[in-house]
Amino acid sequence: MLELYHSVNSVCAQKVRVALAEKGQSYAEHLMTLAGDQFDPAYMKLNPNAVVPTLVHDGAPVIESSVILYYIDEAFPAPPLMPADPRARAKVRLYNKLIDEYVHNSCTILSFATAFRDRLAKMTPEAREAELSKSPSKKRSEYKRDVVAKGLASPYVIEALEHHEKMLDWMQEGSKAGPYLAGDAFSLADIAVVPYILRLELLNLTRMWDKRPAVAAWWARVRERPSVKTAIFDRMTPADWAPFRNLPADPWPKVREILALA
Repeated sequence: MLELYHSVNSVCAQKVRVALAEKGQSYAEHLMTLAGDQFDPAYMKLNPNAVVPTLVHDGAPVIESSVILYYIDEAFPAPPLMPADPRARAKVRLYNKLIDEYVHNSCTILSFATAFRDRLAKMTPEAREAELSKSPSKKRSEYKRDVVAKGLASPYVIEALEHHEKMLDWMQEGSKAGPYLAGDAFSLADIAVVPYILRLELLNLTRMWDKRPAVAAWWARVRERPSVKTAIFDRMTPADWAPFRNLPADPWPKVREILALA
């Protein structure tokens, strides 16, 4: 039996849902708000990092989204989501490593500097600090604290954009090897990247790949994939769309300015 603790807008949960959809695996879901329920002691017994997703397979929890992706592919081998060629498999792992070490935190920074800033900014300083201080990751709390205060003027934003630019450069260059990120077949590399390209789109930052036509072609192709549509787009309710449709200001002019100076 599979159980998934997740949130609709969580980029890490989105990629796990896509992988499960590709495998045709159903699961019992526990939908979380991430408005404090991630710190519930019962949940933190499953996931001490107080983040989503958590996959529970026959009673055993598996945490960390990239680890979950590899687990899903090994536990449910058909259809395979890892290439047969060792060099292509290495490429899949490199994309996941780039995301884990750099892009994910960068996505958090951009999201909380824009779409998610308003909720925290409206809280009293005491309530905001109480929420931020609960996170087991003090660094992530520091990021959020700074970008909520300064928005896109935060110094963290520059580096966050640079990490996204690196991923986009990889995608553009990698297109020479095939239509997907690790070659001819859709793989865990594509699944890992999908939510981060979607998040840039939701933040009105698609012009970051204006000069990268292969990225635009890849995104047009994979966003129509049934697993992506059912696991991400079809799951988003009006409340899930709201933070992105009600951006206080268009972030692109400021982002364009930062990129021009980088």
